Amino acid sequence: MLGTIVNCAAVIIGSALGILFSKRVSKEISSVISSGAGVFTLIIGFSLAFQSNNIIYLALSLIIGGIVGTILDIDGKILAIGRFLERRFGQQGTDDSDEKKDSRFAYAFLNASVLFSVGAMAIVGSFKAGTEGDYTLLYTKSVLDGFMSIVFAAAMGIGTAFAALTLFVYQGLLTLSSGFLKPFVSSFMISEVTGLGGALIVMIGINLLDLKKLKTANHLPAILVVIGFVLLDPVFTRISELFV
Repeated sequence: MLGTIVNCAAVIIGSALGILFSKRVSKEISSVISSGAGVFTLIIGFSLAFQSNNIIYLALSLIIGGIVGTILDIDGKILAIGRFLERRFGQQGTDDSDEKKDSRFAYAFLNASVLFSVGAMAIVGSFKAGTEGDYTLLYTKSVLDGFMSIVFAAAMGIGTAFAALTLFVYQGLLTLSSGFLKPFVSSFMISEVTGLGGALIVMIGINLLDLKKLKTANHLPAILVVIGFVLLDPVFTRISELFV
């Protein structure tokens, strides 16, 4: 768990630096930071999405997962968590309306959680930490997440820091259960989950650039869907061979 704890600390420290920086700049500079964060996020998302080896699995997972997430209203539940955290720990005395603050806080929490949790480094790093006691990947990820949290917090606010909670639970569970899960996790699964995560990060970038309001959280079930496709891939391959 040491690697995960260091990773969470890096996110919190980076978020604090980002918030302190944002308080010292004008709204015009803040807008520039948000635009830069959006473009930066798109670049990260596309680089991860292109790691997917099966575009059909990626497309179907996004659609099916999005339908399931919409029915479950995951986005609305994330906003509810954001409102709870905002009431408990959020900044006071801003000029924004309560609804706008809630939305900003919740989506900072959501977007940063997705950004820091997806990708091969989180999965492989947690497995190596849990099974081999090797924290190198998680330490490297901590440095990268620390810098990204500075940019995200400057653009979106204190909700970014609370992504450390998601990171602690997600990477912590992967580390603790690594001995059990590792035999089921292939390089194919890692590439598909990473590609799906990249697609979700692209959605975050689109939101940051105000190109379109996408409910990224409603697509989170797509991760489980793509895992299901990967596990069933031998079956699909066998069926396709029957028709060749």
